[in-house]
Amino acid sequence: MKTFKYILFLILILIIGLAIYIAVQPNSFEVERSRTINAPAAVVYENIIDFKNWEAWSSWVEEKPETIITLSDKTIGVGGSYSWKDEDGVGTMKTVDTKPMKSLSQEMQFGDFPKSDITWNLIPNKDGSTEVKWNISGKDLPFDFKMFSTLMGGMEKQIGPHFERGLEKLDSILVADMKKYSVTIEGVTQHSGDFYLYNTASCKMSDFKEKMQEMLPIVGAYAMTNNISKAGKPFVIYHKWDPENDAVMFSCCVPTTSKIIATEDDIITGQLEPFKTVKTILKGDYENLQEAWSKTMTYITTNNLEQTETGPMIESYVTDPMSHPNPADWVTEIFIAVKE
Repeated sequence: MKTFKYILFLILILIIGLAIYIAVQPNSFEVERSRTINAPAAVVYENIIDFKNWEAWSSWVEEKPETIITLSDKTIGVGGSYSWKDEDGVGTMKTVDTKPMKSLSQEMQFGDFPKSDITWNLIPNKDGSTEVKWNISGKDLPFDFKMFSTLMGGMEKQIGPHFERGLEKLDSILVADMKKYSVTIEGVTQHSGDFYLYNTASCKMSDFKEKMQEMLPIVGAYAMTNNISKAGKPFVIYHKWDPENDAVMFSCCVPTTSKIIATEDDIITGQLEPFKTVKTILKGDYENLQEAWSKTMTYITTNNLEQTETGPMIESYVTDPMSHPNPADWVTEIFIAVKE
C-alpha cells in the first residue's frame, strides 16, 4: 500500500513539475524561414496571394494527403481565405493586408487556439530571383496552447521543417511553370500592313536581346512624347539574319494609325504593304523563339511555299513583360512573307 502511495506521490510531483515547466514557457513564439526562389517577386506574389495555389506546395498536405481543403468564395487578396481539416482538427487561414509584389499579412486559426500572425516578405534580387521570408508568430499564449506545443516538441520543431519544405516546393513549381511554352503555326494568312516608326541597328546575334531592349523603348518614348497614336503592339523587322557570321540587322518598330514624319534623325517613318504570310504564335519565354522560327521555316518548306526574298520577317510582341511577369504568359507573333 505504501508503495502505491509513493508511486501516486511521484506521479503527482511529475505532473506538478510538468505543469510548472509549461507555465513558465514563453507567452509568445516566432518561427521564420527564408529561401531564394528563382522567380521574380511579381511571379511569387501572384502565386501566394491566391489560396487556390497553396495545396500544390503545402508540405502539410504532402505529409497528410487525406487533408480536406475547402476554398472560400474569395481566395485572392484581402479577405481571401480557406480552411482545412485533418486528423488533428480544423484550421482556417485569411489574408488581412497586402503590399502588392512586396508582402502579405495573414491570420491563422487552428481549433480553439489563439490566432497566429503570418507574414510574407519578398525581396527582389538583381539576378531576377527573390528572397522570400515566411514568418509565423503568436502572443498571449494560454496554458493549453503551451502544453500542446511543449508536448509536440515546440513550435520551431513543428513548423520550421514544414516552412522549409513548402518554400522548396514553391520554388520548383514556379520554375517549372515559367518554363511552359507552346508553338502554334496558324498557317498562311494575310498581314494587313501598316505605318510605323522605327530605328535600325546591326549587332552580333548574341547581343540582339540587349540591343533590342535598349532601342525599342526609344521609339515608344518618342511616340508617347509626341502624342502619336499607336496602331498595335511593338515589333521587330529582321532585315538580315546570318547565324554563320553571328550577325543580325533589324529595326525596332512601333505601329502608327497614320504616316508620321519624324523630327529626330534616329527615328524613321516606314510602311508595310499588305503581304501574304505564314503566321506562328509562341506562348512562352522569348528563349523559345529560335524553336518557333525553326518550326515556321520547316512549315514553309514542307508545304511547298516559297519565302519572299525581300519580304518582311517580323516578330510582334503582343504582351508587355512588365504587365505579365510570368514568361509563360508572354505571347509573340511571327510573320514570314511568302510568295503569292
